[in-house]
Amino acid sequence: MASIIEKRASLHKNIAEQQVQNDILRSQVEQLQSLANLGTVTCMIAHEINNLLTPPANYSALALKNPDDKALTEKALQKTIQNCDRASKIMESMLAVVNNKSCEKKSSRLASLVEEIFSCLCRDFAKDGIMVNIRIPEELMVWAVPVQIQQVVMNLILNARDAMLPKGGVLTAKAEDAGESIKIEISDTGAGIKPDDLERIFEPFFTTKANGKSLGQRSGAGLGLAFCRKIVDEHNGSISVESRPNEGTTFAIKLPKSQ
Repeated sequence: MASIIEKRASLHKNIAEQQVQNDILRSQVEQLQSLANLGTVTCMIAHEINNLLTPPANYSALALKNPDDKALTEKALQKTIQNCDRASKIMESMLAVVNNKSCEKKSSRLASLVEEIFSCLCRDFAKDGIMVNIRIPEELMVWAVPVQIQQVVMNLILNARDAMLPKGGVLTAKAEDAGESIKIEISDTGAGIKPDDLERIFEPFFTTKANGKSLGQRSGAGLGLAFCRKIVDEHNGSISVESRPNEGTTFAIKLPKSQ
């Protein structure tokens, strides 16, 4: 009997020691995860800010070559102010997402959010043979952190543009009230995505873009779509993709309507 009691006591002691070790390991993992999050968000910020710095830089360079064009200079300054303000908001919201902090959601007119995105992109898509087709009801509202949803849509728009260079095509941005959710779709008629790549498209650091194949195409860091999914997840929504090689790609986002 004494032997059984001693074995039980020893077993309980071992279990307690293992629990302490597990707690220590869990704490270390959380610390390492924080460092990993910091590294990831640094790459994400660099990726997103680069998208915003390009338009004012291009306008400013053009204005310097045409010093007598006051209208062009004024437009370059407006773009700089606008995109610097957006960059500040983006960094704040992205850091909040990685730190699992809640950002302020509000009801916003989706059509206006998309219009602002295109106003930030200095190059007219028509110059690359891309026709833009926007089909978003003016009255359609979305409950979200506005700047975060804009970053998701901007990423998808830029990806769609890259997929259609240099041949051109049709970029469609549409949205609708889907009952309990708002459905947003960004479609292109570009090169499409290979089935094997489609399974990994939302993985961090996975990219189908090598070096840009033509003027204006971006090489990929593999963070844009990973960030899109994280933002959509934070909004309790879903993001999916359908694609066929040489036919095009459609990304679909569903966001809950409830507040």
